[in-house]
Parts: sequence; structure tokens; C-alpha cells
Amino acid sequence: MFTALFDHVPDALLVVDRRGCIVAANAQAEVMFGYSPGSLDGMRVEQLMPADLRELHGAHTQAYMQQPRMRPMGGHDQPLTGQRRDGTQFPVEIALSPFHSEGQPRYLASIRDVSETRRVQQALIRARYDTLLARIGQLAVESGDDESAIQAVPTLLAGEIDAQTVALLLARAGGGIETRAGYGLPGDWDATVKVMAAGGEAVWEALAGGVPLRIGEPAPAGEPAPAITLAHARHSGVAIPLLDREQPMGVLIVLTAHVLDHDALHLLQSAAHLLAALLQRRRSDEQLAHAQRLEAIGQLTGGIAHDFNNLLTVMSGSLQLLELEYAGTPEAVELIASALRSVARGAELTGKLLAFARRQRLHPQPVAVDAMLHELERMLARTLGEPIRILTEVAPGLPLAWADPGQLETALVNLALNARDAMPRGGELTLSAAAQSVAIDAATPELPTGDYLRISVADTGHGMDAETLARAIEPFFTTKDSGRGSGLGLSMVYGFVKQSGGQLHFDSELGYGTRVDLLLPTARADATPAIQATGGAPTAVAGESILVVEDEAAVRTISAAFLTSLGYRVLTAADADQALQLLAGDAPIDLLFSDVMLGRGLDGYELAASAREHRPGLPVLLTSGYDDSLARANSSQTTACELLRKPFRREQLAAGVRRALDRRD
Repeated sequence: MFTALFDHVPDALLVVDRRGCIVAANAQAEVMFGYSPGSLDGMRVEQLMPADLRELHGAHTQAYMQQPRMRPMGGHDQPLTGQRRDGTQFPVEIALSPFHSEGQPRYLASIRDVSETRRVQQALIRARYDTLLARIGQLAVESGDDESAIQAVPTLLAGEIDAQTVALLLARAGGGIETRAGYGLPGDWDATVKVMAAGGEAVWEALAGGVPLRIGEPAPAGEPAPAITLAHARHSGVAIPLLDREQPMGVLIVLTAHVLDHDALHLLQSAAHLLAALLQRRRSDEQLAHAQRLEAIGQLTGGIAHDFNNLLTVMSGSLQLLELEYAGTPEAVELIASALRSVARGAELTGKLLAFARRQRLHPQPVAVDAMLHELERMLARTLGEPIRILTEVAPGLPLAWADPGQLETALVNLALNARDAMPRGGELTLSAAAQSVAIDAATPELPTGDYLRISVADTGHGMDAETLARAIEPFFTTKDSGRGSGLGLSMVYGFVKQSGGQLHFDSELGYGTRVDLLLPTARADATPAIQATGGAPTAVAGESILVVEDEAAVRTISAAFLTSLGYRVLTAADADQALQLLAGDAPIDLLFSDVMLGRGLDGYELAASAREHRPGLPVLLTSGYDDSLARANSSQTTACELLRKPFRREQLAAGVRRALDRRD
């Protein structure tokens, strides 16, 4: 009866002696492990398990035989694996029962194949994990706020996989790591993060491959995740990379008291992908909103600058005519000169507004940035004073930049002065330059693929908090005391770099200083640094006729008065229609002098094209206080017309007219 019961039990039964040898095996054991009847007898029980577990099993067996007792083994938290004769492996649960037979100690092992049970359990777990991922996505949709979902993820994951700590770390641009969200963070977590930021380059490089990294414990057999140890980690766990265009933007750190299985690892990878998508969308939304706000401010400031420049042109022109009238009265001349200086400051202000709005006129040319930085170092050493140490670091073989040299130098001086103000007790200012390439996978519509020159201005000052950093380039925003700054310096730098086809980047943290990077296009490899021609304005030639077209009556009057005083015959028109009527007539006209923006009808460029249909080869001089027209004008229009920036002085108008007239020759 016992033999019949032994052979018909649905579980595999093995009777083992003290040596670990099989004394008896039922038919189900032979079927389960793939052996023929009777072939298990005398075999060591270790041969029924994977080779890499046999040594460990031997140690456990010796310990068990010292204190034998009934014992279940192989639950979900302690998986056991059997191995068939053909080498295939399968999960098992075992119940051990000690007994005596014929005076000898024996051990009965009841073995159950739990493959199907595990498959059902795994399916349930995976379904639960899928539900969790769907819930995270639903949170983002229902709340309309990706940040709410991002903050909820660590807590949700910790509850699902029984983790002690879950943290979302993001890489700061330019270096450093910040904790964006977390659950169960220990008291010294900030110090731990700083250690990772200081010494984790190898880890970040490994994360760039997109593969999870094990923390503290090796990966289970058969899993692809590499085993690493972070010196500061006190638990087992995993680091899951968050990638943006195949580059790590952050990492999801999960610390547990147990080794994570394949399904839990897959859940964390899926959560990391979802977090990366939410972060990318949030960043894109923030960048779009920021760009739209700056564009709106740019349009507003550009429009204000245009109107203000017209006012300045009238004021400046009237003052210059008074200057001619009262040249023999020293008191009047001094008052007029003081007023003209104020007009010049107003013109400088509108220039900064136009720079931010990216509507200033640039004259890009090859620039030797290494020479510019060394010259700037000497100039700043005199300007900034001894408490500030200036360092210049230029990479060898630096290519030429393609930029307006005057505007570039002004931008760098602005940044240096800001750095000085951030270091009232002195510090270190570093000017550096190096070549940088933007690959296809890193290119954006704002920064296409190609070769660039990165010019950096870094200080060791007090730095900026996140709120200040977010508003740094807004026009008129300043943290300086009243009267110590217009708040347009960084706005001008931003506008200049963007208009030059580059990108501006800030990296700053309170107590750690500020670094500003200007990324500018490089000139052609065969280019040479341009040399600016200098010389006085050419003199006017009497007897020539000029048609002045200006919709602002006061500006039209001043322009006509200037030209008359220079010896020219002047015709005037308030709009393009009046100008075309005069051009179609017989009156001698040697040059067309027109505002770009004429209010209604044709603009200055369109008027110039129509004028040349009536009078081929007619020289044209355009004027504008708002150079947005240059951005939409094609190259043939731009090269065929001289442009004079408002407000202009009488001698500047004389020089511009002479250049335009001389071009016909």
C-alpha cells in the first residue's frame, strides 16, 4: 500500500540519505526530471539542480542535517530551480521531512513543478504593473499638469515594488545633479547626490547606453543589466537612465532590501521612459511659452524703438540745426551739446531694445576670437580692478567666428561687467573659447547641425537662483539697485547671439557663480579676419537732387533741412504714391532717400524696386529705426540699398548720401 501511494502521489518524491544520495524516487520524479525508471537511484540530489547552485546547496544541506525538521522551501521570496536531464530548468517548491528507516536517518523531499503557477503569478504582476503605468499617464492627462504626475511617480513605484527609496535625479546643464522628486529619501540624501555628481562620470557614461545599472547587488543570472557598486549606496537597487535623444537627461534611482526581478526591472524601465516623455514635454512647453513671451516682448520693444527713434531723429536734427545757428555762442553750444548727449543715450537704449528684439543690423565677418579675448583681458584688467583675477583659456587651433565683431565685443564686455557686479569682494573671471560641433542627433531648428565656436564667461560670484535665472534675459529685469543698470545688458547679448544664428546658455547656482556660453557659427575654413576700413565722411557735391520720402512730417522736415544745409536740392514726399508720381515726372532726382516703414502702401524696399523701374540704376539710401525689414528683405534688395540707422547725425547722413551716390559710378 505504501509503495502504491508513493508511486501515485502527483508530486515528485525523493528519499535521500545523509550523504545526499537518492535512495528511492517515485515515478513522478522520474517523469519530472526526465530520467528513465530506476536511473535516479544512487544519484546525488545536487545533480537535479543547476551547476552554479550546487556548491551553495551542499553548504545548506550540511546545516540542515545538523538540525533536521519539516520545512517548506521555494516560495515567491525564495525561488528554487530544478534542472532536467536535458538541461532545461524550471521553478520548484520543496517540502522537506526528516524520518528514520531501519535505524538510519532519511529525508523525504516532496517536489512540485510550479511553472504554471509562476506563469499565472507573473501575468497578474505584469497586469498590475501595466495598470500602474496607465495610472501615471492618466494622472498627467486628468490633472493637465505633467509636474503632478512626475511628483507622484516615486511614491507609486515604491508602494508597488516595496522599495525603501525612489528618487528622480536630473542632470543640470553644464554639470551637477538635482533631485526632482523622491520617496523615502534619507536625511543625508543631498550629500549623497553631491557625491554622485562629483564622482559619477563613469556611471553617467554607462547610463548613456540606455542599460539599467545594478546598485550594490549583481544582476540575477540571465539578466543583461551589468553589476556595479556605488561606493555611497547602502542598499541593493537599480539606476534606470532617462534618455533624451540618446543622451542621459536624468536617472531613476531605486533602493530596495531585495534584488529586483526581471518584471520589476521592466516596470522601472517603462516608468523611466514615461518620466522622460513627461519631462521632455514639460520642457518643450516651457521653452515654447518662454519663446512666445520673448517674441511678444521683442515685437513690443521693436515697435516702441521705431517710434522712439523717430522722436529722437527730430530732437537730434533740431538740436544740430540749432548748433549750426548758434555756433558763435559758447553758452548755447554747451547746452545743445548736453542735449545731444542725452539723445545719444536714448539712441543707445533703443539699440539695446532692437538687439533684444533681434532687429538690429549686423555686419558679420570672420573674427579671431582668441585675439579678441586676449585684448579684452588687458582692457578688463584696467577696468575691473585688482580684486578680480582674469583668466583667459583659449583652445589651440581655434577657428574664426562668423559674427559682428563690434557687437560681439560689446556682448562680452556686458557679461564681464555683470560678473564684476556679482563679485563685490573680488573673485575670478574666466574668458574661454573652444570649437564645438553639433551633430545631427543633437541639432534643433534653433541650432542646426554644423561647426560652432563656444565662447564662455564664467565668474565665482554669488550666482542666481532658479527664479532669477528664468528671467535673466527679460528686458528691464535687474537685481541691481536703482540707478545701477537698465536691465538690458543680458537682453542685448541674447538678441545678438540669436540673430547671429547661435545659442545662449546660462548655468548658475546660488553660491557657485555663473557661466554664460555663447555658441556662434564659425567662418569658412579659408576665411581671414576682416580689417575695418576707417576714414572721414566724403564731402557733399553741390547741385545734386535728392527725393526724401518719410511719413513722419517732423522727421521729413529735419531730413530735408539737413540735406539742404549740405548743398543738395531736395524734393519731399509723404508716402510711396507721392514719391512714384515725382519719379514718373521730369524733375531731376539723383538719389532716393526713404524710410523703410512708410505707414501705408509700399515700404521702402518695394518703393526702391518700383523707382528703379522708372529710373534704372537710381541710387537708394534707406533709413530705419526698426531693422525688422532687414530680416525679410532678400539679399539682392539688401546689397542694392544703403541703410542709415535712426537717429542719425547730420555728418552720418552726409556720409551715407555720398556713399550711395558714389555707387552709381
